[in-house]
Amino acid sequence: MNCILFDQFQRENLLPLTFTRPVSEIRIGILTISEKWNRFLNTECSFHTEPYLQNKYRLKTENDNYYINGAVIPEQHLVEEITNLKDGQALFAGSDLLACKTSSTLYDISNDTSSFEKIRTKTNPLIINYPWDIFRNNGREIESDYKLITNGRISAQLANTNKIIGGNIFVEEGVQADFATINGRNAFVYLGKNTELMGGSLIRGSLALCENSTLKLGAKIYGPTTIGPNSKVGGEVNNSIIIGNSNKAHDGFIGNSVIGEWCNLGADTNCSNLKNNYANVKVWTYKTENSIDTGLQFCGLIMGDHSKCGINTMFNTGTVVGVNVNIFGTGFPDKFIPSFSWGSPQAFSEYKLEKALETIEAVMKRKDIDLNEIEKNILIEVFEKTKKYRKYAS
Repeated sequence: MNCILFDQFQRENLLPLTFTRPVSEIRIGILTISEKWNRFLNTECSFHTEPYLQNKYRLKTENDNYYINGAVIPEQHLVEEITNLKDGQALFAGSDLLACKTSSTLYDISNDTSSFEKIRTKTNPLIINYPWDIFRNNGREIESDYKLITNGRISAQLANTNKIIGGNIFVEEGVQADFATINGRNAFVYLGKNTELMGGSLIRGSLALCENSTLKLGAKIYGPTTIGPNSKVGGEVNNSIIIGNSNKAHDGFIGNSVIGEWCNLGADTNCSNLKNNYANVKVWTYKTENSIDTGLQFCGLIMGDHSKCGINTMFNTGTVVGVNVNIFGTGFPDKFIPSFSWGSPQAFSEYKLEKALETIEAVMKRKDIDLNEIEKNILIEVFEKTKKYRKYAS
């Protein structure tokens, strides 16, 4: 099968996370959405996304193409419906296009499928429409991915210095853990390859600790939480997702949050995830350029890739931080901080592109990864696309 994961209107709703990746590269559960489709379909999906992302996330077309909405989470019955599609058929859930099959190359997915035969799904698919859908559904997806990854496999064992409760705990090779407590009762805990639980780590509920990531001394993790690859986490975390390559290495709290890649939260960074009056949290969105009601009582921080905050930073409920933001100083910053901003709650200015790229290059080098021209061009494009939001831009 030649499968292509395409972006639709959900991409705009999921900004700033999707400024630097297709929708299907968002991590929810243990795996990214694209990794889930690759496993379900036993293939390597390509991507139909924004032109400036296409050099990194390549598109491959053949004579028979299955186009699949990258915001849709796979499950077995849905996969069967998609693989049973015939040429010129499109699968819908209500008005949402889930997938189609064609011998042609589609450029404008919605318009190019307007004449296709419409098939209605018999499933109730999970579609990620907004950032808060990620943490809301993370428990379900940790369980689903856990079963997918561990089926028929035998877990490695943890040292007997650890306190373990519950049976759904899977340990990959190379895990280091001593004097940690894992309460996995009615939960699913996955410890990826070469991860580390430092002494005093406390885990309660479902957790995905992905490859090469570390829980620092005395970390307190409430599930369902995902810590993506190559990340370091300390302090208190509740029902949050770190996509990967990011650090929250010290004390402080984040809850009901989604943090991108290459982010760093300074010591004692805290985010509120509950309003004092217990009202629903409103979040600024790029589509409306205004705040909308999430319908949720709990919603914390949404942070785009490459953003940083200094020690003692405080974020209000439902704060949206763009790509490559540098925050420091006292007080609560605004609940929407545009990409490539630099400063404190008292005053922000534009983060000059040259200086921003220098910092990004230095950060990535610490993990022995070079900032290549493809990545650099993506960031330059994001800088240009987000200028209108920086009212202080010179």
